[in-house]
Amino acid sequence: MLELSIPRRGEYRLHHLVLDVNGTLACDGTILPPVAERLQRIRGMLAIHLVSSDTYGRLDAIARDLGVPAVRLLPSEPEPEQKAAFVRQLGPDTVVAIGNGANDAAMLREAAIGIAVLGPEGLASEALANADLLVGSIADGLELLLSPVRLVATLRR
Repeated sequence: MLELSIPRRGEYRLHHLVLDVNGTLACDGTILPPVAERLQRIRGMLAIHLVSSDTYGRLDAIARDLGVPAVRLLPSEPEPEQKAAFVRQLGPDTVVAIGNGANDAAMLREAAIGIAVLGPEGLASEALANADLLVGSIADGLELLLSPVRLVATLRR
């Protein structure tokens, strides 16, 4: 669990990290460095979940390489709602979510803390509008969770 006390925002008891895959953790289906190492360190604090429509057909391999569970979204249902529903299922007050795409916007909005990533695939304006903060890379976003005082300093009001 990651406990945060953010001045003028409140108390947070985070149990889950929900991550978009393509554009966030991976580019063109390949995990970005140093994702694996940082997720290994985060694993002791938060339960890690991958959510993806599996654009590149590599979700199972990525999940296996990272040693974390993955949820493949149904192509017949809208992706944004599926991701938001997954966050609600976990308990939105216990989730930090990280993503970059328009299909991540609802997930970022639902989560207690939503982090938008400006990565190699860019950042959708909808994701940015629904996030609590923006980071320049997935490495930066994961590092905020490993150094939570930085997260508090950024989000305090």
